Amino acid sequence: MRATIRILGIDPGLRRTGWGVIDVEGNRLSFVGCGSVSSDDRGAMGERLVSIHDGLTRVIERFAPAEAAVEATFVNKDASATLKLGQARGVALLVPALAGLTVAEYAPNLVKKTIVGAGHAEKDQIRMMIGILLPKADPGTHDAADALAIAVCHAHHRTSAIARAALLKAAGA
Repeated sequence: MRATIRILGIDPGLRRTGWGVIDVEGNRLSFVGCGSVSSDDRGAMGERLVSIHDGLTRVIERFAPAEAAVEATFVNKDASATLKLGQARGVALLVPALAGLTVAEYAPNLVKKTIVGAGHAEKDQIRMMIGILLPKADPGTHDAADALAIAVCHAHHRTSAIARAALLKAAGA
């Protein structure tokens, strides 16, 4: 009998941070839950980051994942937006790490390639494939669908991601 591994996928964003939880047993994927954590656009940066922190903490307490995966930040032409996204991403990495979870990171193109088969897939294509891979999933937002895609990507690549993390830890990095 194979052990079931519960994975939390996180799609960081300052306005909305998507989250998705799946169970993996062998090569079988099962939908557990998904949604998004919102912050007030008019709030101070610190308050917005606390909202993301508290929301993700509640998700971890409720679903008790064993591992987490976060989408890596892509750099765009707006340096200010990239820095703000980086702050939200820092919280998305910190919360599961504080809970004692191994946290893997995946480039957006790898997530898209894993889910759709192409590294430049559109959001609608990702949602469609999530519906096929996780038939019980009904993400209400693109953020939640993307978070489920990140969790599925981790399910496919987790062995090598965990090995990389162990090597870095052993090397003292």
